Amino acid sequence: MGYTHASELDALNQNIAELDGRINVSFEFFPPSTESMEQTLWQSIHRLKTLQPKFVSVTYGANSGERDRTHSIIKEIKQETGLEAAPHLTCIDATRDELRTIARDYWENGIRHIVALRGDLPEAGIKPEMYASDLVELLLKEAPFDISVAAYPEVHPEAKSAQADLINLKRKIDAGAQRAITQFFFDIESYLRFRDRCAAAGIEAEIVPGILPVSNMKQAKRFADMNNVKVPAWMQKQYEGLDDDLLTRQMVGASNAIDMVRVLSREGVKDFHFYTLNRAEMTYALCHTLGVRPTE
Repeated sequence: MGYTHASELDALNQNIAELDGRINVSFEFFPPSTESMEQTLWQSIHRLKTLQPKFVSVTYGANSGERDRTHSIIKEIKQETGLEAAPHLTCIDATRDELRTIARDYWENGIRHIVALRGDLPEAGIKPEMYASDLVELLLKEAPFDISVAAYPEVHPEAKSAQADLINLKRKIDAGAQRAITQFFFDIESYLRFRDRCAAAGIEAEIVPGILPVSNMKQAKRFADMNNVKVPAWMQKQYEGLDDDLLTRQMVGASNAIDMVRVLSREGVKDFHFYTLNRAEMTYALCHTLGVRPTE
């Protein structure tokens, strides 16, 4: 390691040390489909809640059974932990009246934060009746929710162009969303360029980077291919020969995510959203490195 590289790394580490926990973290979970997965989910929630996240979100599937599980889990998280629980809500698979009913039910149960999304189209090429910006407007007519929306540093797979995607994000923010949470990414420059483009377009809302600590490269590559996310060749190479070595994969993934956080914190990022995949270990370690300490 050269002296220049060592001094740069030391400066990045010093920058994290100076944060001294003065950052906001949030965590994403998904509804479990089996009893054992539910046990893992709750173990993770209870472990991560000690880090006092700004909020925790729960994803929202395309079928009614998974949607019902999201509703149930969100309410349980709120009741059992007191955490700010933010359900994902999509508008592609529900009528406006159904969405209003869901919104009122959430508000009456103390849920104040919603992640508003269009949702996946059932068939490619079909023009939806509602978009995320319409959902934001509908929700705010029902109650003064705190609303997050999605952003795509490497462009939404269905967007006609990067500019069209940016205009769509601005439409969601102008409708009343308070922040945008990005799709996960591994190319830090793509996030920083995107943040600059948002500022130039007049988007003043926080652009919260979504961080995916990778312990399973095959799974991450599958997610990335679905979402137009670039996986650097050097990163894929790091996982070669580790199919049967979970511990080393976790160490590699944590190291890469920590490097991302180092650079992003130096660039002024104070909010980080972690895609936990319902596991606490790597996310807890990352937050500890950021200076986020448990309260219990």
